[in-house]
Amino acid sequence: MEVKRFGFGLDKYDKWLNAQRTDAQTHGRTDDVTDAAAHSVCASVGLSVSWSSDKTTQGESLDHEWPIPEEKLRRKLAVPSQGRIYYIRYAMKMGWSMDTIYELTRIDRWFLAQMKELVDFEQELLKLWQTQPDPAGLRRLLLRAKQWGYSDVQLATVWQKTPQEIRRLRESMGIKPVYKLVDTCAAEFEAATPYYYSTYEEPFVQIINGKAQAIVEDEIRLSDKPKVIIIGGGPNRIGQGIEFDYCCVQAAFAMRDLGYESVMINSNPETVSTDYDTSDLLFFEPLTHEDILNVCERLNGGPFGLPDADPGSRDENEQVRHLQSAMRNLVKGVIVQFGGQTPLNLARGLHEAGVPIIGTSVGSLDAAGDREQFRALLQRLGLKQPANGIARNIEEARKIARKIGYPVLVRPSFVLGGRAMEIVSDEQQLDYYMTHAVEAASGSTILVDKFLDAATEVDVDCIADYPPRAQGTGQGAEDGGQAIVIGVMEHIEEAGIHSGDSACALPPYSLPKQIVDELKRQTRALARALRVCGLMNVQYAIKNGEIYVIEVNPRASRTVPFVSKATGVPWARIAAKVMAGKTLKELGVTEPADPSHVSVKEVVFPFSKFPGVDVILGPEMRSTGEVMGIDRTFEIAFAKAQIAAGGPLPTSGTVFISVRNEDKQAIVPIARQFQECGFEILATGGTYEALSRAGIEARRVPKLSEGRPNIIDLIKNGQVQLLINTPTKKGPQTDEGRIRATSVLYRVPIVTTLTGASAAVRAIAALQKGDWDVRPLQEYFAANRENHK
Repeated sequence: MEVKRFGFGLDKYDKWLNAQRTDAQTHGRTDDVTDAAAHSVCASVGLSVSWSSDKTTQGESLDHEWPIPEEKLRRKLAVPSQGRIYYIRYAMKMGWSMDTIYELTRIDRWFLAQMKELVDFEQELLKLWQTQPDPAGLRRLLLRAKQWGYSDVQLATVWQKTPQEIRRLRESMGIKPVYKLVDTCAAEFEAATPYYYSTYEEPFVQIINGKAQAIVEDEIRLSDKPKVIIIGGGPNRIGQGIEFDYCCVQAAFAMRDLGYESVMINSNPETVSTDYDTSDLLFFEPLTHEDILNVCERLNGGPFGLPDADPGSRDENEQVRHLQSAMRNLVKGVIVQFGGQTPLNLARGLHEAGVPIIGTSVGSLDAAGDREQFRALLQRLGLKQPANGIARNIEEARKIARKIGYPVLVRPSFVLGGRAMEIVSDEQQLDYYMTHAVEAASGSTILVDKFLDAATEVDVDCIADYPPRAQGTGQGAEDGGQAIVIGVMEHIEEAGIHSGDSACALPPYSLPKQIVDELKRQTRALARALRVCGLMNVQYAIKNGEIYVIEVNPRASRTVPFVSKATGVPWARIAAKVMAGKTLKELGVTEPADPSHVSVKEVVFPFSKFPGVDVILGPEMRSTGEVMGIDRTFEIAFAKAQIAAGGPLPTSGTVFISVRNEDKQAIVPIARQFQECGFEILATGGTYEALSRAGIEARRVPKLSEGRPNIIDLIKNGQVQLLINTPTKKGPQTDEGRIRATSVLYRVPIVTTLTGASAAVRAIAALQKGDWDVRPLQEYFAANRENHK
């Protein structure tokens, strides 16, 4: 069964909460998720599919809203969203009829009947906790629960056990998943493509040599070739998209190059990593600890860490064990660093189960993600970071904010895409946002950082091949490793906008050489201290010539595909080979010089799909794609990127400028450049006066409340070709929000930052000269090699 994952689910953390809900119903879908186990057992639709959809990655109890008011429940059932299936369960538990639920949801009654069976089965599971069933009865119930899609975590919650106890219990009863081959040939002839999914079957008895043996039909085709498993990112969504899938694909290719059998585990059928020719084996499985460990142990020939049998023993049982050992320990490593946050969250549990995580160690991953360890690391290296603190409740957050001073950035730890991240300027806002952030963190700590206003943000990617620390010494191998910087990207938007939403340039277009050199030095020092083996991304903020470390991610970042395309080097494939044991020296890889051309990454937003939504950017990621412009100069590369993103810059006409008070002085030189380019300038009251005082000719237009024709009328009439608006207020109900939403509706380019406006006017001036062309990437790469001979 295939089910859609709503990337814009209508919950309180939704990126598009202010969009019209009717539009979100039709346009919110971003990707597909497959749980092929539902093919075998239709009743698992209500549970297994929901895991892959990532509402909860483990399938924990979702009764935190129980009991739920009837009015709210009716609304939740009527509006399609990612979490609606859980509210259907609430309705069934409250005794609502199938007809009532059908009228509200319009979900086929057959599927509703399957969900009702699951809700009724919950009562059987609860009764088991109150009684002491015989072993045979317990086994029947446990097997049925697994066949119907219940996870070990769910069963542990119901029976007040740990997931590990449930796993040991079912394995002791012989309840293990079997793997079926997806029939890609519709039974016309034998399918050769190794697509697999798991399900649970009741063994049948077969008489072999006069002995009865329990048999299950496991269709998996295993070889004795060593294997490397790559864990994908699951459904594409904001914050974890196709950029990570690119890295997983490159890792699969790299393992094939090295002679390993590449194994991909992913739940998304509509992405490149699950194409038929990407990996040697493909498993469509939910990305949970239980399901991933099942696959790892099946491919490994058993649990990890078991001793091999003695091949010289004459004992019959020992000889049988020796034959089994020949197909054991085939999994040489698992890659969790390429699929985004989802596989990273699984790393610790897999490591504790004995699964070999290759590349940067789990300890280093934790050290970079744990704020206390990270702070100690920076102090040891003598690097700066913004003042910060860790809070576990609202009162702790208040104390930290008072100490470091407002504005502060509040964010949950261990989330991707800036979910529930906010910049707050006073205690009242802090109280409001902390209420949401604490819930979004799901038990994690809350990070409170001093916000560096008007700082320049920079992303730096590197590859390192450091060996892990020697056991118990805290030191790395003395002979080991180096780090090379593969890309320094200067953000065009100022700090405060999520890096995934900010345009950036490679190489930096305005940073002085000594700053770039220092950024590279600090990046290498961090990679060495963390003993990074593979890719690492560091985010910096630069203010008044000082460099501050924002965060370090010893994994693949969303910028890696951009850096690879900008430089013509498959860095993710190289990093995967390093993780598998190769050194940079062995691969002949050295640190690249800055390219002689400029590449600009620009992001793509689905604003046009959500009429009325305010387009203001912030620390929470909202983009759904990205494009690249490339040229010999920054200005033309930026202009090309805007064309590719669907918002080409005008070369003549009228520009509307309205900025907040703090920006009125800085907008003057930008407005003067527009005037020199021949643009007519429109402005509202305060901005008009600031421009007039600077001797810039402009025409004043009334605010929306002051009369007509106002700027919205001019946009509708096609009399404005570009808007520059730095926000004072946010939200679709504000006058500013209405202006910005109207510009999107009528496809008029809009810029909401001063740095973006500066880049835009420079690009317009370059376009007016007409001296630009389109060339293949190979020409840029060839020219770059020639320039660096």
